[in-house]
Amino acid sequence: MTPITLPAHKKISLTIEGGHPLSGTIETNTSKNGAVALLAASLLNKKTTTLHRMPKIEEVFRLIEVLRSIGVTITWQESTLVITPPEKPTLETIDIPAAQLTRSILMFIGPLLHAYKDFIIPQSGGCRLGARTVRPHFFALEPLGVKVETGETHYHITHEGLTGGKEIILYESGDTVTNNLIMAAALIPAATVIKYASANYQVQELCFFLEQCGVKIDGIGTTTLTVHGIEDIAQDIEYTLSEDPIDTMFFLAAAILTKSEMTITRAPIEFLELELLKLEKMGFQYATSAPYVSYNGRTKLVDITTKPSTLTAPEEKIYGRPYPGLNIDNLPFFAVIATCADGQTLIHDWAYDGRAIHYTELEKLGAEVLLADPHRVFITGPSRLTPADLECPPALRPAAILLIAMLAAPGTSHLRNIYSIRRGYENLAERLASLGAHVTSFEE
Repeated sequence: MTPITLPAHKKISLTIEGGHPLSGTIETNTSKNGAVALLAASLLNKKTTTLHRMPKIEEVFRLIEVLRSIGVTITWQESTLVITPPEKPTLETIDIPAAQLTRSILMFIGPLLHAYKDFIIPQSGGCRLGARTVRPHFFALEPLGVKVETGETHYHITHEGLTGGKEIILYESGDTVTNNLIMAAALIPAATVIKYASANYQVQELCFFLEQCGVKIDGIGTTTLTVHGIEDIAQDIEYTLSEDPIDTMFFLAAAILTKSEMTITRAPIEFLELELLKLEKMGFQYATSAPYVSYNGRTKLVDITTKPSTLTAPEEKIYGRPYPGLNIDNLPFFAVIATCADGQTLIHDWAYDGRAIHYTELEKLGAEVLLADPHRVFITGPSRLTPADLECPPALRPAAILLIAMLAAPGTSHLRNIYSIRRGYENLAERLASLGAHVTSFEE
């Protein structure tokens, strides 16, 4: 095995000839959010961690750059990532630009607490979605004896020894907050109870991995977790990542917009049930296979076959909630789906300041969008979508829905500088082309 050569930050753009139906079969990829959590968790293991089916996406590449910069040895063998830690990470050499490009760097706090009592990490970046507070992370770690001070460009983390055996109520039921606290608790030899935890897919992924490492966790899939921490993790671990419900949702939305019959395999159904129910009530027709189990032996999968459907706008607003509610990352797909539904749909994106503003970009493709405030948009359909030449917004899911709208708009569209899409989707142009989409990528 040889070290991977990470791609330069090229400006990649897409040309889309829209208006063509899709057909065939596409496999759901593994998840960005699960992958970044496991990359952080690999710092808990003193020996080698081998992660199978790791997505080759920009968010993963940035964390690899960070891990290598602090002394971690990382090699690829096709889609398998082999991670070998140093005796102690060298934070003085951390790749600051790479760390600043991803919000996932926050999840390094939990594992690094076990290597350092006093350390600094760069402030996080990622999607530009208004003010996204990091204070819930700090509130979650406080009961363990951790203090976090925020500088202009960094976080300063200190403690005098971690104290377990706590019952901790999360200030916010966030995915990364929950993961940070789980990783902090994993190497405290006591039972730490986490209340109002996220039960989302990436949290379950982390719990499955840690259980394989010997950490017992009660309540996986619920909002109360009990982490029975251990002294250390020092064994060679192999784990296979599970599938991404947000990837499945992308192709569901693309099928709906293009009125296509196609099959999406390996869909993690337990994280899509509510989305599918709402779509069904709007008129979406589909069929599912019998369930089967993912490579991790835990995640339930199905194959979904879509049918060309005529949709009607729902009477109720569409909004995201922590799992088992409609996934907040899946909410933007309902905005583009609303452009082809008869009537007016209210999308309430309460979780992120300003993300709803990005939905107004659909107007440039012929959609009728009324922005009520930074969190709510009214979308009236069905719209006759038209092609456009657009710059990709600096947010992953809003960028993805513009691409879906372009697939449905007859004529030639350009979506420029798709770095934000490449943060979460691997080889998306090629995958769409395999379904008959007329999509090509080019470097500017």
